[in-house]
Amino acid sequence: MAKRIVVLGGGISGYGSAILAKKQGLEVFLSDAGTISPLYRQRLEQWGVEYEQGGHTMERILAATEVIKSPGIPDTAPVVVAIRERGIPVISEMEFACRYMGSARTICITGSNGKTTTTSLIFKILSDAGYNVSLGGNIGESFAYSVATGSYDWYVLELSSFQLDGMFDFRANIAVLMNITPDHLDRYGYCFQNYVDSKMRIVQNQKSNDYFIYSADDEVIVRELDKHPLRSRELPFMAHSAVASGAGDAFLAGGSFTARVGDSSVEIATDKMQIKGLHNAYDAMAAALAALAAGVEGSQVAESIYNFSPVEHRLEPVAEVGGVLYINDSKATNVDSVWYALESMTRPVVWIAGGTDKGNDYTPLKEFAAEKVHTLVCMGLDNDKLMREFKDIVPNIISTDSLEAAMEAARGAAKAGDAVLLSPACASFDLFKNYCQRGELFKAWVVENVK
Repeated sequence: MAKRIVVLGGGISGYGSAILAKKQGLEVFLSDAGTISPLYRQRLEQWGVEYEQGGHTMERILAATEVIKSPGIPDTAPVVVAIRERGIPVISEMEFACRYMGSARTICITGSNGKTTTTSLIFKILSDAGYNVSLGGNIGESFAYSVATGSYDWYVLELSSFQLDGMFDFRANIAVLMNITPDHLDRYGYCFQNYVDSKMRIVQNQKSNDYFIYSADDEVIVRELDKHPLRSRELPFMAHSAVASGAGDAFLAGGSFTARVGDSSVEIATDKMQIKGLHNAYDAMAAALAALAAGVEGSQVAESIYNFSPVEHRLEPVAEVGGVLYINDSKATNVDSVWYALESMTRPVVWIAGGTDKGNDYTPLKEFAAEKVHTLVCMGLDNDKLMREFKDIVPNIISTDSLEAAMEAARGAAKAGDAVLLSPACASFDLFKNYCQRGELFKAWVVENVK
């Protein structure tokens, strides 16, 4: 029987999967309950992929032999429930695309925080070293589209927990796990262990000649490794622990870190890096280990790390006007990201936070908030929880329900020498399409209104 593929969702993950299925000669149908962007529709039509938008034709969907689900669609969506009740396998774009990538190797990065910077940095190091490499997953081009339209030796892939959930036979040659802190608990039955189990899928199917790079300072990861010993070669990175590994490791001490894999090593002075703060030192250690494991020379690793500039929407300085520095950290959609943002602040802070709460516990932020934040501007449709949590911690709390109102309030509260920090700790879906749009609008407002 010919394989009938149904792709759910027509975003970057979906259209790439559909085109790869078409290229492989499979019968494919893409269905999106919303609207597909004109660019993706054009590409689907170029490849002759049948698609629908604005609703699901269940009869066609339930005739599939396999369904590729976009990561943004929850398992609780009625269409997914119906597919599973029929016993039809549901996989992710990553699982599907890896079947067709030939002898190429993968570096896969996951974690609650630091994924994007680490992934971007690994990609830069390999590119600078002349590797034939593609960037994909949660950033860059669709992995499936890259497999369909190009030929690469290496794929550097940022993976979310949702993508990992749909991966079964997929194997990471070099797996990187930055950290595990509570996030997306609304998608995991408000059970942290379910989310932890999802992140640990990064090491499934690894073999003895593969590498696993992880933070030895992260108690959750260390606890999981005690429960599940690995076959792959371990490369821990750390600033506080002391975990020796025969395969190699990276350790931050004073103002520098040394990363070693086998006989290759590199020493990095953190004050020479353009990306600052402890969280970026962790990202650079992980990236250095991944690049050394992939065979890049230490001198090239150092050069690329020193030349790497900050990722957009992650502690991105926008402008300093009248002594007030505006910082776009819209990508900080969980508590742990904001912890690192507040940790790195050296000025008094006007903090803009709020949005769609994902079951957050704000306790870890309270010490920094008490020490560094004089005004909290809540920006969301429901600010009650944020206001309640910080009412005895931050002297001045202002509730707003739009970006415009939040920015006016922040500007009014900021004095020369302060930082206005957009670091929401929440998803953006109540007022914005995504964190990128939230960050772009923040930057545009600063450019237009702060003189």
